[in-house]
Amino acid sequence: MQNNQRLPLIDILRGFAVLGTLGTNIWIFAYLGEASAIMTNNYSGWWSFNDFLKMSVLFLVNGKLLGLLTIMFGVGLELKYQQSIRKGNAWPGMYIWTLLFLFAEGLIHFTLVMEYDILMSYAVTGIIVAIIVKVGDKAINRCLYVFGGFHAIMILLILLSTLQGNVLYEIDSVVSLYQSGTWFEQIQYRLTHFLYYRAEAIFIIPMNIFLFLLGVKFMRNGVFSQSEHGRQVRKKLFSIGIYIGIPLNLLIFIPGGIFDFPVRYLFAPILSIGYIGILGKLIEYKKVDWLWKKLGDVGKMSLSCYVLQNIMASVIFYGWGLGLGGKLNSIEIIAIWITLSILQIFIAHMCIKHFHFGPLEWVRKHTIQAVTRK
Repeated sequence: MQNNQRLPLIDILRGFAVLGTLGTNIWIFAYLGEASAIMTNNYSGWWSFNDFLKMSVLFLVNGKLLGLLTIMFGVGLELKYQQSIRKGNAWPGMYIWTLLFLFAEGLIHFTLVMEYDILMSYAVTGIIVAIIVKVGDKAINRCLYVFGGFHAIMILLILLSTLQGNVLYEIDSVVSLYQSGTWFEQIQYRLTHFLYYRAEAIFIIPMNIFLFLLGVKFMRNGVFSQSEHGRQVRKKLFSIGIYIGIPLNLLIFIPGGIFDFPVRYLFAPILSIGYIGILGKLIEYKKVDWLWKKLGDVGKMSLSCYVLQNIMASVIFYGWGLGLGGKLNSIEIIAIWITLSILQIFIAHMCIKHFHFGPLEWVRKHTIQAVTRK
C-alpha cells in the first residue's frame, strides 16, 4: 500500500479527466441535447471537414476521459480505504455518507443541469466496490474478471446484433425543447423521462465496477508513485494505450454506428490507461510544472468543476441562456471547450489558493460532519 504522502499525479490525472469529459459533453450541449452528436449511426459515408474535426476530437476524448475519471474514482476509494485502516476505523463506515452525498448531488445535477449525469452511477458503484474491497484481495481479483468479462460479453453481443442490422437504440429528439423551452420545462422533461435517461447509468455499472477496481489495483501497485517502479509500470500502460488502444479506437472513423458501442464502452478504457502512462511521462518535463499544478488544482475540486462546466455549457448553448446551440461549427465548439477549460483552471486555482476546497467539496465535507455528529 501507498503511504500517506499525497501523489501529485493523481490530482493531475483527475483534473485532466474532468476537463476532457467536457470535450465529449460539449457536443451534446452544442447539438441541443442530441446524444447522437457523439455517435456515427447517422452517417452512411465519409464526413465533411466539420464532422471529421468533431470525430477527431471525440476519438481522443469520447469514453476515454470518462474511463479515466472512473479509474480515478476507484483510486479515491482506495485512498479512503487506506485512511480508514490507518485510523483503525470501520470500513466502509463513514465513506458511505460520502457516497450518499454523491448520489444526492448527482440526482440534483441530473434534474437541474444535465440528463447524462454520471455521479449517481458512481455512487452506486462505490457502494458495491467498497464492499468488495472490504472482503479482500481475492474478491477484488475475482470481481475484476467477473464484471469485466460480463461487460465485455455484453458489448460484443451488442456488436453482433448491430452487424446483423438490428437497431439497438433510438435517441429521443429534444432539440426543440432545448432550443426554445424554458429551464423549468427541461426539468420537467428530465423527471418525466427519468428511467429513459438513467438507462446508460445502469448499463455501465459492470464497467464502472471493473474500472473502480482497476483504480484500486493501480493504487496498490504503485502506478502513481514517482519511484522507478511506478515509472516502469506506467511505461507498460503507455504501450498498451498506444499499440492496442489507439488502433481499436480508430474504428470510430468507420461510419454507420457499427462500432459506436464497442469503442465507447469497451475499447475506450484501454486508451484511458494509456493516458495514465502518457501523463505520467509528460509530468517529468519540469518546464511546464505550472501547467501540471493547475491541472492538479482542477483535480482537487473535480466535483465542483464537473458540475460547473455543465452549468456553463447549458447557459451558453440552451435557449434560455445565450442560445448558441445548433448555430456553431466544430471549430467554434472546440474553441468554447478550450475557453471553458481555461476558465475552470483559473477558478480552481483561485479556490484552492484561498479556500483549499472547491464549493461542493466544502459542502460535502461539512454536511457529512454535521450528519455524523448527530
